[in-house]
Amino acid sequence: ALLMALLALGIGRGDAVFVPTFTFTATAEVVLLLGAVPVFVDVCEDSCTLDPEDLRRQIAQVAQSGTLCPKAVIAVDLYGLPADYPRLRAITDAHGLRLIGDGAQSLSASCHGRQVGRLADLTATSFFPAKPLGCFGDGGAIFTEDQALAETLRSIRAHGKGAGKYDIVRVGVNGRLDTLQAAVLLAKLPALRVEQSRREALSRRYDAALAGLARPPARPEGYISAWAQYTLQTPARERLQRQLTDAGIPTQIYYPRPMHLQPAYRAYGGGEGSLPIAERLSQTVLSLPMHPYMPEDVADYICDHLSQMASALAEG
Repeated sequence: ALLMALLALGIGRGDAVFVPTFTFTATAEVVLLLGAVPVFVDVCEDSCTLDPEDLRRQIAQVAQSGTLCPKAVIAVDLYGLPADYPRLRAITDAHGLRLIGDGAQSLSASCHGRQVGRLADLTATSFFPAKPLGCFGDGGAIFTEDQALAETLRSIRAHGKGAGKYDIVRVGVNGRLDTLQAAVLLAKLPALRVEQSRREALSRRYDAALAGLARPPARPEGYISAWAQYTLQTPARERLQRQLTDAGIPTQIYYPRPMHLQPAYRAYGGGEGSLPIAERLSQTVLSLPMHPYMPEDVADYICDHLSQMASALAEG
């Protein structure tokens, strides 16, 4: 879906696309696949989403260098929390850039009353089974309120088809969602709001259990998260993860290394120390089990262990 979004905007060789470094590789790889250059941007420590101030700096640096043409910004709604779209929109409008939302983790989330899908020029989402709305295989969608972009995307989705089946007006891809996956998604869609509220309730329980133990996820005023993941921050991550593993509680690290330090992207980043917030987060974030159908006794077990760890820490 992200590839199609970039194709619809005409992104290509010589263009710069600004992306957060603290994300999954899918956000950056599509930029390189089209011959453009990903410019990595740091994130905010509290929300883990794209830092508007660092974005300003990176845009200014690219403009000053004159070697690339700034074209677009991809904002990732990490862990299900929308990025700071009001500030990002002000920046992209001021510089004549297009704003793309990576909503793979944030379907059902909102920012100041506007749903994900209505916050950027284009928003791509994923229906991978682990996402808030998952099918039984791979799938995705793109949201836009721009009718011209929508028509272009419909053409790109079908190999660049024009008015007729064999009228090819642009380079496209096979981006059609197959009927089986569409049927699965239609059956699951009515439960999305209920599932989001269940994830929200579990996140509140985790917040309470973590008091004094670790930094809980941010809850910016006016934002509703999809809670794709519940991700805490602690400098004692290794110890906490080991204790939870010993108790039979699975955890995950999203992500252990920012993109600008990955071997595939080192040539496009500033090296170690260049984006310090993301580098620090990669050493401190830890995700707890998050599922809308988690049995009550399992949630009790996890929260009890977290509370016990917090009490032990407080007692020294």
